Amino acid sequence: MTDILWYRQPATEWTDALPLGNGRLGAMVHGGVGREELQLNESTLWSGGPYQPTNPEALPNLEKVREHLFAGRYQAAHDVAQSHLLAKPHSQMSYQPAGNLFVDFRHEAVPGSYARKLDLATAISTTTYALLGSGLDPEAPHYTRTAFVSAADDVLVLHLASSVPKLLDFEAWLDSPQPGDILAGDEGSLVYRGRNFGKHGVDGQLSFGIDAHLRVTGGTVERRGRRLIVRDATEALILLDIATSFVRFDDVSGDPNAKLLARRDAYLGADVETLRTRHIAAHRAQFDRLDIDLGAGRDDLPTDQRIANFASGDDPGLAALYVQYARYLMLSSSRPGTQPTTLQGIWNKDTRPPWGSKYTANINLQMNYWLPDPANLPDMVEPLVALAEDLSITGAEMARAHYGARGWVLHHNTDLWRATGPVDGAYWGMWPTGGAWLMAQLWDHARFAGSPDALVRRLYGPLRGAVLFALDTLVAMPGTNYLVTAPSISPENRHPHGVALCAGPTMDNQILRDLFSAFAEAADQLEEDADLVQQAEDARSRLPEHRVGNAGQLQEWMEDWDMDVPEIHHRHVSHLYGLYPSDQISTESTPELAAAARRSLEIRGVEATGWGIGWRINLWARLGEGSHAHDVLKLLLSPARSYNNLFDAHPPFQIDGNFGGAAGILEMLVQSSEAEIRLLPALPEQWPSGSVRGIRARGGIELDLVWAQYHVASLRLRSAAQKTVTVRVNGQAFSIEVVPGVDAVHDFTEAP
Repeated sequence: MTDILWYRQPATEWTDALPLGNGRLGAMVHGGVGREELQLNESTLWSGGPYQPTNPEALPNLEKVREHLFAGRYQAAHDVAQSHLLAKPHSQMSYQPAGNLFVDFRHEAVPGSYARKLDLATAISTTTYALLGSGLDPEAPHYTRTAFVSAADDVLVLHLASSVPKLLDFEAWLDSPQPGDILAGDEGSLVYRGRNFGKHGVDGQLSFGIDAHLRVTGGTVERRGRRLIVRDATEALILLDIATSFVRFDDVSGDPNAKLLARRDAYLGADVETLRTRHIAAHRAQFDRLDIDLGAGRDDLPTDQRIANFASGDDPGLAALYVQYARYLMLSSSRPGTQPTTLQGIWNKDTRPPWGSKYTANINLQMNYWLPDPANLPDMVEPLVALAEDLSITGAEMARAHYGARGWVLHHNTDLWRATGPVDGAYWGMWPTGGAWLMAQLWDHARFAGSPDALVRRLYGPLRGAVLFALDTLVAMPGTNYLVTAPSISPENRHPHGVALCAGPTMDNQILRDLFSAFAEAADQLEEDADLVQQAEDARSRLPEHRVGNAGQLQEWMEDWDMDVPEIHHRHVSHLYGLYPSDQISTESTPELAAAARRSLEIRGVEATGWGIGWRINLWARLGEGSHAHDVLKLLLSPARSYNNLFDAHPPFQIDGNFGGAAGILEMLVQSSEAEIRLLPALPEQWPSGSVRGIRARGGIELDLVWAQYHVASLRLRSAAQKTVTVRVNGQAFSIEVVPGVDAVHDFTEAP
């Protein structure tokens, strides 16, 4: 049962339900007996509508905040920023639930046998049961429900069947928490039309529709008011689609009815086997690109029990399943042409979800996309590239209005409407480096691909804009040669002065080093902007250097404040960005800084949020400490941090922990730069033998790796371009020539 989540009981909580999605449509399948419930989402259904939250008070008060900061008047700086520098409104819009599909059955609600599963390899959920009293009698009626959201046909499919003819009786109906109603229709369809909510003074401007079409075999269908009544059927097929009027962040003129009709013409004539076949083919074309084996797993146990038992150490297969589940979630919530994955992926049941279920860009959005490049799903990063292109437009207006700057800015959050202003409050929102981090990460995406010209050219405009903003807003720190960000924060941590506002936090300096270097590389490749590159390099040379504090820690701020903060075990480890995801700090090139980063990790501790734990796994892996990384993984794969359906428990649910934790597992197996690939750099004792096929390294390399008794046994390398690769294997470095179209195969079972 590899790559399968399974359970012996229906979902009783939303976080027990099984997620389906194709990047645009999402569903949570509960697998009930008396009632099946599918909670529904569509990636462009958010609250509000196009808006630009600039604040005319911001720019006139910016210099006053800087003066307070440089004079050490931190509370005064905070007060001015809180009163005058925040966006208007200073809250953003939220991702919204579309509705629910219910199927109420006439048979009793207590099963005699029951199984519920999600097959990650086919992206199909299945619920099977026999009713109480029939037990395991093969002649007794058994009921089977399968559900999937097809990327091939862009539709949700729910198939219901009885093993005995004419015993399938149910009522199907829709509802929605959004304003709207069921429309009159025929016996074969349910049609809901509505509008979205407004929030924070921004009117709801989206119209949307949900269409469900029903076919039955061997029975009858009757419409009664808002419900479809099915009697004496053997099989039933429900095809469901959702559409909104969203076109772009500044355009809501789309026609949901036309969108629904166009897709309906494509799928309505297909039978369930055709839909299933096309769906599986489209899914496996991506999912099958990587396989991972970390040792024998307890596939005989249901997934909720495996989570409860993982800390005992006898189920390395659950860690491998966690990687494949995260890859499945990425395929389900982020595909080319869709919106990026939110704080909750594509799944949200609440009209007021935690943190708006939006895009938090001071760690969470970036962590969502740590996984797809090494996990061989690079196409799923496309929505993030498109987001950056949008933000470079909306963020340009914010940069002018709030900073008098060129280029574009993103603070710590954005939404469907690409709002970029400082929100929530000065403790959290006054951080102008979200766009710089986003572009540094996307440049790393290009590095994984081997920096192809087409991708570099697409990234170049937003990358250049982020550099222009940084050059215009870095300010000279009085009495020094340093250029610093001011005002800023070290997300989302208060320093000993009781506020978060500061100048030149360590994370900003690290991010801007990466941003300026990425721009120089891109400009050189495209032969563009030599003068601007020189300005960026000059600014980079004036950024404050890393500093080691009196406790031996890497300082989070320019001042040695780390041991006196209100929350010494804070969930963020922002100042360790230079260790991971960046490569400015390493045990080989900067051992003193690596030791200081290690000390910071020890001080900060591991009892963090789910995503905080996911980040720590990667950090310990970069330090080459597999035992520490695995100890942190045990915390992530525990009932305290993983729900029964393996969703990350922040708590509440946030998907970044899934993606960050899975990326950390891969980071324990393979680490890379364009110059070198390191194999098994942080292998824990719990995984003495295993394999991974299809993992990607920077430089456009894909590799297959087998190890036994903690040593690499065999290696295959593939590349689209001819190159010589340095690979560090079993403590030694080898140069390997890779030729396009031919696997470079090396056997290390014999000593070299």
